[in-house]
Amino acid sequence: MTNFPTTQHAVQLTGRDELTLNRSKSVPTPGPHEILVKIEAVGLCFSDLKLLQQFDSHPRKSEVVSGIDLGILDNVQSYVPDGKPVVPGHEVVCRIVAVGDQVQHHQVGERCLVQTDFRQLPTEKSNAAFGYNFEGGLQEYTVLDERIVLDTNGDRFLIPVSEKKSASAVALVEPWACVEDSYVTKERNRIKAGGKLLVVVEAGREATGLEESISPEGRPAETQNVAPSDVAGLPDDTFDDILYFGSNKTTIEILNDKLTTEGIINLVLGGEKIGAAVSVGVGRVHYGMTRWIGTTGNDASKSYATISADGEIRANDKVLVVGAGGPMGQMHVIRNICLGLPGVSVVGTDFDDNRIKALQAKVQPLADTNGVPLRLLNPQSEPLHEKFTYFALMAPIGALVASAIEDAEKGAIINIFAGIPAPTKHHLNLDRYIEQGCFMFGTSGSTIEDMRLVLGKLEGDQLDTNSSVDAISGMAGAIDGIGCVKNRTLAGKIIVYPMLHDVGLIPLAELSQHFPSVAEKLDGGRWTLAAEQELLRHQPSTGLEAASS
Repeated sequence: MTNFPTTQHAVQLTGRDELTLNRSKSVPTPGPHEILVKIEAVGLCFSDLKLLQQFDSHPRKSEVVSGIDLGILDNVQSYVPDGKPVVPGHEVVCRIVAVGDQVQHHQVGERCLVQTDFRQLPTEKSNAAFGYNFEGGLQEYTVLDERIVLDTNGDRFLIPVSEKKSASAVALVEPWACVEDSYVTKERNRIKAGGKLLVVVEAGREATGLEESISPEGRPAETQNVAPSDVAGLPDDTFDDILYFGSNKTTIEILNDKLTTEGIINLVLGGEKIGAAVSVGVGRVHYGMTRWIGTTGNDASKSYATISADGEIRANDKVLVVGAGGPMGQMHVIRNICLGLPGVSVVGTDFDDNRIKALQAKVQPLADTNGVPLRLLNPQSEPLHEKFTYFALMAPIGALVASAIEDAEKGAIINIFAGIPAPTKHHLNLDRYIEQGCFMFGTSGSTIEDMRLVLGKLEGDQLDTNSSVDAISGMAGAIDGIGCVKNRTLAGKIIVYPMLHDVGLIPLAELSQHFPSVAEKLDGGRWTLAAEQELLRHQPSTGLEAASS
């Protein structure tokens, strides 16, 4: 390849907790259907840490099982499922620098935002994704196969972007889009048309409300009626809807495993109580998008009525953001403050006083401008003793879901935003959950539409995604940056510029000690396009020593 180096710097994950900086990884030559891109910038994400900890057990690191001729994948250079080493990093903006001779929809020179989530390519328990089972952006160059990065409608996962915004701002569209997706997600509120339905009825009970629960789009393709004593023999991960007319804890826990991806389990208690906490697959609520609903009465259709149309906050909601001081928590707080709904109040919690202080300085002016009551606190020193109608959970801890149920007002929505590991179960008080009419949901990743929505806000100057930036780095500091994400030592996002080989991790507050001319381009301490342009004048050939982290 003329004008391209043969080797590059890259961060590689070779096993659980095994990260290395490879200073001589080969730069790939694009095949006939492949697109070679140069990475301009990549943001570090808490999801990178989950991949680091889980590696080949992560639901997105496994093999693609459908959605494409699987033989094609044998020749895709960037496809690295299961135990193969992977380059992480999925919050990416890149430039197309070469294409194969059969590439039809992408042009050399285009600047692109990468839509990470390849939802048209399912894995066993999730879907394929850039930076997981396809190589990501913590390297200078990578290839993407055009047959992978076009969805079934022909929409591009490499979304063209203009030149007017900084690489950092464009890269951060991806995490903002994940936040947006969790609010605009559309929820099913009827038995799935064409799906598999399981009906389980305890002795003395009747299955009522079934017809009223049928989708206007059509009936289920298959319905099984099974006695409670026979549910254990049913295959796991099978049913789109499970209607259980009963209250037996053991039966409910068995049914938990019979639910398939995007399935709904409906507990019709009929005036009875379960009487004990139930082990619920909270990890699958996020990664598998499973849903739990119920009614204290006899009518199954009343449970479906508790499902929210989407994940959006509502007028007069009392919102609690748990883990508000972290990068993603900040985005949730900012979004909900600026949404413009009447009567909304926001409480944000974090165990780190410094992160609370930094968040207060960043968002209090926005709260004042929008007239939104805002309170930020450390619950270790200032315990909360109040109820909420909306919960946004930023930490992947099952106990937070249990706590939200106990603190829920009537009709509360529980947004399990953080990716609790898919196999995780936690004991929940489903009696209270059902009595209060709660609805918990989770989303994973974003869609092309979400990305375009946030990109439009960025390019229309309605949103400054750079407000999230807390530190910058070259490749020399990328692994240190992932360590900061793990230890939560920085409040905001870390942006890595792969072409800056020897620049270490530098918090913006310390930028003047390393690059005074770059620090001069900050706007009140905030990262800017001008600061990025000044930083990028320092190319590897300058021989700059790595900044200390």
